[in-house]
Amino acid sequence: MRLRHVHAWHLTPAEARAVQARLAPLVVREDRLGPLKRVAGVDVGFEDGGRITRAVVSVLSWPDLVPVEDAVARRPTSFPYVPGLLSFRELPAVLEALEQLSALPHLLLCDGQGIAHPRRLGIAAHLGVLTDLPAIGVGKTRLIGEHDEVPPARGAWCALRDGDDVIGAVLRTRAGVKPVYVSIGHRVSLETAIELVLQAAPRYRLPEPIRRADQLASRR
Repeated sequence: MRLRHVHAWHLTPAEARAVQARLAPLVVREDRLGPLKRVAGVDVGFEDGGRITRAVVSVLSWPDLVPVEDAVARRPTSFPYVPGLLSFRELPAVLEALEQLSALPHLLLCDGQGIAHPRRLGIAAHLGVLTDLPAIGVGKTRLIGEHDEVPPARGAWCALRDGDDVIGAVLRTRAGVKPVYVSIGHRVSLETAIELVLQAAPRYRLPEPIRRADQLASRR
């Protein structure tokens, strides 16, 4: 895997924010997708009281969502927990896991935010820009932004806004179940991101690739 952009990881929080400011304008917010055959879920857990980062990339076939390949990478955690800078804590291990795959996925579904982030560079956007792979952020909780009440039916959604900017969608993937927060990561429009997340979540709240990665990231 060849990264399109490279930066240091041993940074101060101020330096990390400067990297975010430099990379955020590079996020492509329109559809630049090729054929989808391999879709990956990305999730990160921690071991030993946070000292070890455990990243999982789970690849499923598309559109039938059959598991194809899992990669797990563990490495010492080298960046402190700082809200808004979690990608600097998690991505070094995620990149190691991606390197283990026999073939790169055609789409990344990340457990976390894309541009629904104070500096428009959550983990999905950060990872997408570095790898130039299409990426979508699927957050379990809201980081920033305001939204109306989402209707209860599966597939219902409303815009997530930060001031005048639409930064994502609050999407109901199961009727009567808490929605997820979908945002552009890279090379996928918001409208397409909503459609793909719904297709990837036929039965549960979370898309199947993220569910599988989450289970493996949490396993001891």
